[in-house]
Amino acid sequence: MVRSDFGGKLEDCPMWSFDGSSTEQADGSDSDCLLKPVAIIPDPDRKNSYLVMTEVLNADGTPHVSNGRATIEEDDDDFWFGFEQEYFLINIDTNLPLGFPEKGFPAPQGPYYCSVGGKNAYGREIVEEHLDMCLEAGLNVEGINAEVAAGQWEFQVFSKGAKNAGDEIWLSRYLIERTAEKYGVAVDWHPKPLGDTDWNGSGMHANFSNGAMRDAGSEDVFNKICEEFGKNIQRHISVYGADNDKRLTGLHETQSIDQFSYGVSDRGASIRIPVGTIEDGWKGRLEDRRPASNADPYKVAAAIIMTTSEALA
Repeated sequence: MVRSDFGGKLEDCPMWSFDGSSTEQADGSDSDCLLKPVAIIPDPDRKNSYLVMTEVLNADGTPHVSNGRATIEEDDDDFWFGFEQEYFLINIDTNLPLGFPEKGFPAPQGPYYCSVGGKNAYGREIVEEHLDMCLEAGLNVEGINAEVAAGQWEFQVFSKGAKNAGDEIWLSRYLIERTAEKYGVAVDWHPKPLGDTDWNGSGMHANFSNGAMRDAGSEDVFNKICEEFGKNIQRHISVYGADNDKRLTGLHETQSIDQFSYGVSDRGASIRIPVGTIEDGWKGRLEDRRPASNADPYKVAAAIIMTTSEALA
């Protein structure tokens, strides 16, 4: 965060440095890392203040190994992304999701999805305050909803361009963490925080399209893209989030992590072809359902761009 009267111009933000050894990004004997400003938004909590999104560079100016933004080699407005970011709100005293008793479980999944009411929706005041903050900051958060498990929520971000999509997800993540902190609540990004139970995990479903898909009018184009994704399972799974094997089991609206499938309206497939794409004459988007809630959106977008481009080459 910066407080300044410079008017919120990105070009006026300086390059910063920090101690990478304190964040486990460098060794103490060579600890300097750089922060390069890449995006700036008004801080919705403070007047005349701004939040600055940065990417991490090594001291010599090369991208740090943790810099997912640098993995996006080609970026323009042709690729559109809609990320569905799921997460759990956690009671810090019990270390359980909001709505969970200290012993046992609440009522089974069913009444929580897009729910209303004190027995079904937990943490709404946090989630709605977060939405208001994102909108005030100019982030393109398209919506929010309660998810299938108690204490689980989702927000959606749409953006043209992979880097901008990643910037907005990270900034939105920061704001939900800070909002929940005000209420003494934690945010859990783990893809399966409830372990081996009959409760859904959390994903970051990636909806995507490019100009060829939006103008296609051909089932063959979409099948060709899906088939190419099936040839590159490891490329995607390797950047789709840590511990994703605990979520991608073939249960709870997922496909197994080592398998690949696609289908129309199939939420148990790796890639869902939305019925809207077909109704629009095979023009529109695909939804990759495999990215985990803790995935780096930059790396997810980079993999999607690469495979889609190869399919249409």
